[in-house]
Amino acid sequence: MLAQQKERIRALEPLKAKLVTVNDYCNKQILAMRAEEKTEISMLKKEKMNLLKLIDKKNEEKISLQSEVTKLRKNLAEEYLRYLSERDARKVLIADLNELRYQREDMSLAQSPGIWGEDPVKLTVALKMTRQDLARTQMELNTMKANFGDVVPRRDFEMQEKTNKDLQEQLDSLRDDYKEVCKEHEILLQLHMNTLKERDQFYSELQEIQRTSTPRPDWTKCKDVVAGGPDRWQLLAKGKNSDQLVDVLLEEIGEGLLQEKDFFSGLGYEESVPPFLRFDGVVENKKPTKKDVINLLRDAWKERLTEEQKEKFPDFFFNFLERRFGPADAMAWAYSIFENIKLFRSNEIMGQFYALLMGKRSESVYIKQKETIAELLKEMTNVDSQNEGLLTMEQLRTVLKSTFPFKKEEKIQELMEAGGWHPNSSNADLLNYHSLFIEDEEGQSVPFVQKLWEQYLDEKDKYLKELKQQLGLELRDKVTLPKVREALMIIDSKLDKQTLNSYLSQAFQLPVTKLPEEGEEMEEDIVILLQTALERLQMADIRRMGPREQEPAN
Repeated sequence: MLAQQKERIRALEPLKAKLVTVNDYCNKQILAMRAEEKTEISMLKKEKMNLLKLIDKKNEEKISLQSEVTKLRKNLAEEYLRYLSERDARKVLIADLNELRYQREDMSLAQSPGIWGEDPVKLTVALKMTRQDLARTQMELNTMKANFGDVVPRRDFEMQEKTNKDLQEQLDSLRDDYKEVCKEHEILLQLHMNTLKERDQFYSELQEIQRTSTPRPDWTKCKDVVAGGPDRWQLLAKGKNSDQLVDVLLEEIGEGLLQEKDFFSGLGYEESVPPFLRFDGVVENKKPTKKDVINLLRDAWKERLTEEQKEKFPDFFFNFLERRFGPADAMAWAYSIFENIKLFRSNEIMGQFYALLMGKRSESVYIKQKETIAELLKEMTNVDSQNEGLLTMEQLRTVLKSTFPFKKEEKIQELMEAGGWHPNSSNADLLNYHSLFIEDEEGQSVPFVQKLWEQYLDEKDKYLKELKQQLGLELRDKVTLPKVREALMIIDSKLDKQTLNSYLSQAFQLPVTKLPEEGEEMEEDIVILLQTALERLQMADIRRMGPREQEPAN
């Protein structure tokens, strides 16, 4: 039996060890649960304390209101006693006045000589009856005092009743506010918990983004590589973001490669090649400097603005090169200039020429822009009666509003800030308005002219967006000429017939003479994609002729 029990004990030894392990695990679980419960209990206690404080605050407000009601009741009782005293004093005064009047009558009767002729018995009876009436009146007066001594005048009662009603309404309103505050408190607690969860989630996402994101480049490393050293790099990088700095680096690298190239390969005679570059073979790289190219483009612009503009701009440009350098070198200069303006498209005048030569924008856009600048300068000169070249900020604002009547106030403000006005500036501060239109050696305009150009592009995009919304079509949908005409007249009711026809001619690539009149039936509808129409209008000089009917002009 002992051997059997020992064998059983040995068999139970592993179970005992397992029991000890399970006991330790359960103890750890209990301790962990107690720790969690302790944290939750502490949070609940804090919340309980906050709620108790809020309840105490509301109780204090209630006590203060009750004390105010008690004070008002006390004031009411005092006012009642004062009025009661005044009433009693008034009655006593009336009794005294009556007594004095009776005494005066008795004295007048006594002094009157005719009284001695009256019958004494008759006078005695009259006196007795008068005293009886006085006694009866006194009794009635005492009865009235006894019955109505505690009665409040109706006017005072109504005033106190109204005051009590107002206080009751205030108390009810405060109770409702208290309930609302309690509800808002619960909602804020829930929002707070949700905000904490969102904060933790956003923090985790931030950590993940910081771990996986690409570090920002150190642009200061470029100052030792770019020609001209740190000073030139600082001038190139001023006010530019990372994308623009990449363009600057590409231009610097491309300029070096372009100067090393001695020849260009001709692009052939395909339709996709611009007319002034159609050549098969090798052409020489004339290697002009950036300044030479800019001066050459300025001369081309001046000549273009003085002629009648019968030929297309690419043909004019090639003819200009033939007149300047001769037919033999014209193609070489065409390739050399084209490669330069394609590389330096961030330059204002080169970017304009590239867009014109590649057909991405109509030259009427730039001509109209130059006319606008000339008109603005003329208006400023007219306002400058002393011919000193100076304007006050108020005069500048007036000129801008008269020249651009459809611009909103914030757009006028942007132009003034670009011209040098600051919020702390006075309207009497003087400005040299000629400095608003100068260009540097590389053809870059001052911020004022750049802001004018940016606003024009923004206004054009907004105008075309309104046109698309008015048509109610997608870009891949087809649109007819009458629909576009109707939509343009709706969004810009001040459009004259000539301007409207020029817009339609640009959008549908039709001569103005072949456009149908409004209401005229066409043999076949002219249909194009909406995207194509908008892209063609984007190339042309499109601008609003008048304010929309729902928005007044500034």
